Amino acid sequence: MTVIPRTRRAALVSAVCTLVVSGLGLTGCGGEDPDEGTNGVGKLEPAKIQSTTKAAATAADTVRLSGAVVSNGKTYKLDMRLKEDGGTGSVTSGDSTFRLLKVGEHLFLKADADFWDHEDPGKKGGEDHGDSETAAADKLDGMYVKVPTGDPAYKRFSGFTDKDVLLNSLLTLHGTLSREGHHEQSGTRTIRITGDKGSGGTLDVSLEGTPYPLRLVRAGDAGTILLTDWGQDFTLEEPDEKSVVDYGKQLPTS
Repeated sequence: MTVIPRTRRAALVSAVCTLVVSGLGLTGCGGEDPDEGTNGVGKLEPAKIQSTTKAAATAADTVRLSGAVVSNGKTYKLDMRLKEDGGTGSVTSGDSTFRLLKVGEHLFLKADADFWDHEDPGKKGGEDHGDSETAAADKLDGMYVKVPTGDPAYKRFSGFTDKDVLLNSLLTLHGTLSREGHHEQSGTRTIRITGDKGSGGTLDVSLEGTPYPLRLVRAGDAGTILLTDWGQDFTLEEPDEKSVVDYGKQLPTS
């Protein structure tokens, strides 16, 4: 029996491996390091991955959020671009789609007549004002409505345009954190972390460049959000006066 020296045996294995890989297009015999050439986040503990990606998200100037969020039994489909001083985009709830624009503390809402008729802006004290409601809705059709900060609608809608509020509420997984392997999101390599093996949500974090969060599946089937366009600037401007109705002064109340 011929005994092959260890060094020669290792060289022979390496040579065979190289032939197999090159001939069949495989990725390697010994297994490649999935974190090679990445930002290194995939090697961190899950809690550290979560805190690192939240810090990166907070530090970013801008982001785009698209997808669905379930809140209080309602599903909201979002497509929002956010920055530190406001945001703009669309929100769909049921059959109604409306646009939101927030510049500093000024919140504007734009929707069609059906949305405003459903909102019953002309109702006061539970009294039905019939035709006046339809007239009010028609007046608001396609106009930006400036919502005062003290109105309940301001609190209801402004959260969709607040970058820090949205990210802080979305990017927290619940339960015991764990790594769930390497994945890919829109062509970008990611590391996935989960809370309670997925029941507490899952989060895909970029392994390329800055470790931004790229995809979030919320706990309890509460929606899936894609986070894109990190750091891509856009302009926020208030609409011109001819396109704005002041919610506090112009809406009929009787």
